[in-house]
Amino acid sequence: MMRLIVAVDSTLGMATDSGIPWTLPAEQQYFTSQIAEGLILMGFNTYDEVTEPLHDRTNYVATRRDVQLRSGFIAVRDALVFAQEHSGETIQNIGGAGLFSATLHAADELIITRVDGDFNCTKFFPPFEDEFTLAAESDAQHENGIAFTFQTWHPRRG
Repeated sequence: MMRLIVAVDSTLGMATDSGIPWTLPAEQQYFTSQIAEGLILMGFNTYDEVTEPLHDRTNYVATRRDVQLRSGFIAVRDALVFAQEHSGETIQNIGGAGLFSATLHAADELIITRVDGDFNCTKFFPPFEDEFTLAAESDAQHENGIAFTFQTWHPRRG
C-alpha cells in the first residue's frame, strides 16, 4: 500500500524555493504520526532537506543520481518497482513534487493537509481530485492565523 502524505495550500502549492512557507506545529505533529510506521520513501530533493533518517529507521530515496547517500538512507532507482517489491508493506511517500507526480496513479491513499490561502509556492502537488474521492475530513484547525484541515482521499478505481 502506498500512501502519499503532503500539506498543500489552496493552489496545491507545497513549498517555495526556501522551504515550507507556513509554520503549523499541529500539522507537523500530524505528519510525524502518519509516518510513524511503514517504509519511508522520499525524493532526492526531500532527502537533501532532512538531516537524518526519519523515525530512526532506514529511509528510502528515489533517485537515479549516482551519489553516495548518508548513513540510514538507501537509494531506490524506480519508486514504482520499489512499491511492487514491497506490496505487502505500507509505503509512506513523503514527496517531493517529482516523486508525487511519478507515483500518484499508484497511490492507494492520499493523506493531505489542506492549508487555506495562497503561499506563492513554486513546488506543487499534481492535480488529483478527478482520480480520487474524499473519504474523510477533520474539522477546521487554526494555528498562527492559518486555517487547515486534514483529509484522506481514496482512488476512484474499478
